[in-house]
Amino acid sequence: MKLSELSTGQKGVIVKVLGHGGFRKRIVEMGFIKGQEVEVLLNAPLHDPVKYKIMGYEVSLRHTEASMIEIITESEARNKDIANPDTTEENGISVASNSEQDTEFNNLHEEALKKRRIINVALVGNPNCGKTSFFNYASGAHERVGNYSGVTVDAKEGRAEYKGYNFNLIDLPGTYSLSAYSPEELYVRREIIDKTPDVIINVIDSSNIERNLYLTTQLVDMNQRIVCALNMFDEFEERGDKLNYKVLGHLLGVPMIPTVFRTGRGIDELFQTIIDMYEGQDSTFRHIHINHGKDIEEGIDRVKQLIQEDEQIRYKYSTRYLSIKLLENDSHAEEFIKTLPNGNEILKLRDKEAVRIKEECKEDSETAIMNAKYGFIHGALKEAEYQEGNIEDTYQTTHALDKLITNKYLGFPLFFLLLYIMFQVTFSLGQYPMDWIDSMIGALGGWISDTMSDGPLKAMLVDGIIGGVGSVIVFLPQILILYAFISFMEDSGYMARAAFIMDKLMHKMGLHGKSFIPLIMG
Repeated sequence: MKLSELSTGQKGVIVKVLGHGGFRKRIVEMGFIKGQEVEVLLNAPLHDPVKYKIMGYEVSLRHTEASMIEIITESEARNKDIANPDTTEENGISVASNSEQDTEFNNLHEEALKKRRIINVALVGNPNCGKTSFFNYASGAHERVGNYSGVTVDAKEGRAEYKGYNFNLIDLPGTYSLSAYSPEELYVRREIIDKTPDVIINVIDSSNIERNLYLTTQLVDMNQRIVCALNMFDEFEERGDKLNYKVLGHLLGVPMIPTVFRTGRGIDELFQTIIDMYEGQDSTFRHIHINHGKDIEEGIDRVKQLIQEDEQIRYKYSTRYLSIKLLENDSHAEEFIKTLPNGNEILKLRDKEAVRIKEECKEDSETAIMNAKYGFIHGALKEAEYQEGNIEDTYQTTHALDKLITNKYLGFPLFFLLLYIMFQVTFSLGQYPMDWIDSMIGALGGWISDTMSDGPLKAMLVDGIIGGVGSVIVFLPQILILYAFISFMEDSGYMARAAFIMDKLMHKMGLHGKSFIPLIMG
């Protein structure tokens, strides 16, 4: 429940403060911290602002601010059977004694602390960086795939437990950046901004660290609590690469944990770091500003100052992040800014600053910001003593197979040959168990037909249940064999290569390369 939903006279105990950056810091500094009791004293005639009592003093918040504070109320606590039910009657009114009220508050406080031990974690990273490997390792059998309305991408949700904390994990689609060019990028952005996860795990492929860190710099711009998992670190070490990841983490203001999700290496340390950050005990995390250079920074600051005139923006957005997105000509950021009272003024200033940046940097503002981020990443890696090893490519076999499987002349014949083998095995090998099942169902139906007297029950069993269900079950072997082949194609990595070679053909039908998979299933 949110604090904004309380009525005058109601009380609750604070579970956590949502939001990020300056807004969250200001609210916490006002005394709205976990475990504190808060009471609604007064609602303004127009229901905004609202006066609250906390830590012995009175403070007013707007509804929008109060909606970012999660609490647990007495009624919620009672529904969980944690409140003391014993009361005494005075003039027909149920009244709790002082000791009972103390017990009730203590139980309410305990329930708030229990609820606070639920940490919402979002997994963000480039495609094929190992997010799903961590998700599967951590959540076990507790995952589910959610197809969200209005989008063409999906995300997995699951749960994990560690040292008394419950983690709600959401495996977001892989994305190279947080721009507005693809459904995946937009979905990840909206999930972070609208849902405001408590902590973000930014999974980084250690074998391609410079490219992966570009997404990290954009997450830093959003002023979120981030933990970086340097995944596939065993391959990183095997190649002889070197990196002082602690220095790199300090430069980016985020903790960096070497991990190998396939074997579970580093996962305990990763969970502990998340807990420490969530509880405010991690000294590694600090908010920094990625330095884009003097000319770009001046433009960011000027646009940001104008955006900051509307205080309500800070509840969900980092004003610096919005400024950068506007200078990148981000269409969705522009749509949001147009809803503000001074939206047109902000966009005019943005256009002016974009022209100035182009004159100074000799390239458009979007390209200049992108190059500045890569310049920052390159400098940070150099300072962190990043060195690539001299060991030969560990993916030689993979690259050799790629050349064969995606070859201009051999790619399609191999693809159709594999499909031919798959369907031949499915229908020829699957025919034997199909015949066995068909004969068993026929024998069972014949036995019931011979032993039972005619009537509606016999008709229902023979023609309805056995005949109906049997006609479906008989195809089960073929389905299982087909799924086994598709699972093999996915696990071996061939499915991604097949999507690669089929992409152009599927695009002619207005579909993505991956669409051939449901086409095969059909």
